[in-house]
Amino acid sequence: MSNKTAIVIGAGIVGLATARALAIRGHKVTVFERNERAVGASIRNFGMVWPIGQPNGPLFDRAMLSRSIWKEIAVEAGIWHDEVGSLHMAYHEDELRVMEEYEEINRSLRDCSLLTPEQTLAKSEAVNPDGLKGALWSGTEMIVEARAAIGQIAQYLTGKYAVEFHWNTAITEISDTTVRSGTRTWSADEIFVCGGEEFETLYPELFAATPITKCKLQMMRMIAQPEDWRIGPSLCGSLSLVHYPGFKVAPSLEALRQRYEVEYAEYLKWGIHVMAAQNHTGELTIGDSHEYGLVHDPFNKDFINKMILSYLGTFTRLKDTQIIQTWNGILPKLTNGQTELVLQPADGVTIINGLGGNGMTLSFGLCEQLIEARHGKIA
Repeated sequence: MSNKTAIVIGAGIVGLATARALAIRGHKVTVFERNERAVGASIRNFGMVWPIGQPNGPLFDRAMLSRSIWKEIAVEAGIWHDEVGSLHMAYHEDELRVMEEYEEINRSLRDCSLLTPEQTLAKSEAVNPDGLKGALWSGTEMIVEARAAIGQIAQYLTGKYAVEFHWNTAITEISDTTVRSGTRTWSADEIFVCGGEEFETLYPELFAATPITKCKLQMMRMIAQPEDWRIGPSLCGSLSLVHYPGFKVAPSLEALRQRYEVEYAEYLKWGIHVMAAQNHTGELTIGDSHEYGLVHDPFNKDFINKMILSYLGTFTRLKDTQIIQTWNGILPKLTNGQTELVLQPADGVTIINGLGGNGMTLSFGLCEQLIEARHGKIA
């Protein structure tokens, strides 16, 4: 049992993943969150754990490690989760070709298969059958209700590992391995800065010198489907093929992208690709778009939501499409092509940031790997 201590700043998914990796190795962990609960990007998302989006190799392996940790925690903590998998639908031959190539390359590496229209409709009654040519099935994707799960993980870490949370406590200064909030101070052997706002405010010069921007996502929630109707797997249109790097292995992807650049130019301009995931109450989370910049208009653009819903209608047939909520989330996004930022601005201080839209999928795996590299495997 270790007698080491650690402070984690930020109670979003990266902070929770860091706290877990430290706590299971016996560290006494204290987490500081500036709000009374996590309200940032970690709860403003699909709740998708999404290995299919990652390329083969270390990132896919990390995603699968994250998935296993998510499942372990969800089972132990009684957190709702659904291992539904995913379907990407094809309505044109070039979309189907990309899926065929992806499946041929990955069939021995991942749980995936190419489905006929009949097989696709057997997986989900919510798929639009008109003009359907087939679909790519993947069995690795899992859904959680992020709005509830993030808070439940914090409770789980407190109950099982005695992780101490200080809510409504904004850290305003780090000196050596001591943190300050107003007149109060706390010290530990290590400090991990896992909140985006804290990175920007505690280390402004470093933030300014980092190749990082912010991504605004617009999302919506549809009313619970009637009579407990379920859509089954998470559903994706083929625009997702040109969004996720996992599909770059397909040789014909570039030709598909070129068609989309003509036919879906406005969609690509606003970074729109469309997915639908269903939570335990039957509600559907729909999205999303991607706008980049260090400062964003706080107001959602109605035309973007209309574009998302219009494209959603090309590949789904839902029972009730009433929108009950709209929102946006702001994510850190590295501009140099890297998938995460890990910096050590001072002895004993580590910044973990920049996961972009991969936070739910990669955080648990990334932080487990980082902490294992420093403190070893679990005995």
